[in-house]
Amino acid sequence: MERHEIETFLTLAEELHFRRTSEKLGLAQGRVSQTIKKLERQIGAQLFERTSRRVVLTPVGEQLRDDLLPAQRQIQQAVERALSAGRGVSGVLNVGYSSPMAADVLLRAADVFQHRNPHCQVRIHEIQLTDLYGPIRSGQVDVQVTEGPVAEPDLTAGPLLFRQDRVMLVSQEHPFAAYESVSVEDYARTSLVTMSGNMPQYWMDANFPVRTPGGLPIPQGGTANFWPATLVLVAAGKGVTPSCAGAEPYLGRPDIVWVPFRDAPTVDYTFIWPRCGASARVKAFVETALGVPHPYKV
Repeated sequence: MERHEIETFLTLAEELHFRRTSEKLGLAQGRVSQTIKKLERQIGAQLFERTSRRVVLTPVGEQLRDDLLPAQRQIQQAVERALSAGRGVSGVLNVGYSSPMAADVLLRAADVFQHRNPHCQVRIHEIQLTDLYGPIRSGQVDVQVTEGPVAEPDLTAGPLLFRQDRVMLVSQEHPFAAYESVSVEDYARTSLVTMSGNMPQYWMDANFPVRTPGGLPIPQGGTANFWPATLVLVAAGKGVTPSCAGAEPYLGRPDIVWVPFRDAPTVDYTFIWPRCGASARVKAFVETALGVPHPYKV
């Protein structure tokens, strides 16, 4: 039994439909039928029962499928391991994240990636916004997913992983808590709780502005060194702060209301790696992550 015959048989055993099998394999439907008939002659028994309405496996076909599937999986895994080694995808890959949504997607990607590249171990690290690019510059992480914008001469802003609608976090006692939505111009009517740390000024201007787009000054409220402290200040009525809608299931608390912006730009989460070049591990992981299903919009 040749490899293409095994692949044709197992695909038809999965699809139980000649047209879908031919489309999946990129073969003419007549070619699929001929291959199955040839197998049945070689084995001396019918593998499928065919009618005008359906295709089903015979007991002999079921037994052959059950015997062949483990062997096919072993072959596929062996090929994947060889390809992984050939691409240099081995060793340890350190991946950073700065939001719980990104962590969720990256953990899913890590599972898929390690299955495809068993010689490469993925380690996930949290990146603090107060030291946004420190870990990647020091080599603690090889690639990270972080809120934009990114405009660093020594870093490459890679593809977008997902984006989030921006929201304003307010105390449940704040007047804005009763609003269905807010405008960026509403910043001028309250105080803004910000973060301090090693963040570029352009990043601060985009996420914690000092003026509205219309030019109005934004009163500055409390300042926090870590995100949990920002929530404490907001809940205490010291001001409002921006976030993204997808974080509420992870960070929501009963004394804070998440009010959507109706005119603010989205929060974009992109891959970042050193401009000196992405390794084969990084390229393979980014490609995997971009193909992993997740609930966030792109």
